[in-house]
Amino acid sequence: MRATHEHEWEAAPGLPEPLPPGEKILWQGAPHWYALAVHAFHVRKLAIYFGLMLLWQALSLQHDGADLVDIAISLSKSLSLALTALCLLGMAAWWSASTTLYTLTEKRLVMRVGIVLSLTFNLPLRCIRSAHVKPLGQDQADIALELPPGDRIGWFHLWPHQRAWHLRHPQPTLRCIDDAERVGALLERTWLRAQHASSPAKVTSSTPAQPSGDRKSTRLNSSHTDISRMPSSA
Repeated sequence: MRATHEHEWEAAPGLPEPLPPGEKILWQGAPHWYALAVHAFHVRKLAIYFGLMLLWQALSLQHDGADLVDIAISLSKSLSLALTALCLLGMAAWWSASTTLYTLTEKRLVMRVGIVLSLTFNLPLRCIRSAHVKPLGQDQADIALELPPGDRIGWFHLWPHQRAWHLRHPQPTLRCIDDAERVGALLERTWLRAQHASSPAKVTSSTPAQPSGDRKSTRLNSSHTDISRMPSSA
């Protein structure tokens, strides 16, 4: 039986084209879905908000003289709506994580993202100016990549795989990855080796229809930096 994977148009999982001869995959990973739900879809913040709204509703009904039965019925309706919203966000986070694949090779970082329409972004390592690390705890982190001014990817094309509040110059981000310290150290070593390439590089992207195609900052263009040195908690 022939082995298959979800994205049949890919030459290999996460790659729209075969890698050039001699170029090897060093690491592949995806966001942790629960961490993505908490930090990108803000499920925890919304749960706190809904809890406060339910408490306010209960106090208001009690102040208006409603009996316990009416209060319980009203709260159960509101609670069901809140749980539905949180479940939908959790499912969106899980779906986003399950359809995402980050691939680090000896020369590039490839990001396959998108739930309905998959997009693949090819980021040559020599075009990355710096990396910004946001520890999330439990050896998880976001690693945002700063691109040269001439290379720009649309904010909505990247979401939720982008650094928050950077709208004018969006930064592609490895969101909520596990074993972040090891991945960060590997990314830095690979980046330093890639700097010996002299030809200019541009960021490219492809779609399924065209298969051929606040934080701690770490400046990769400094020989004294170490992307792996991150606090153990946010």
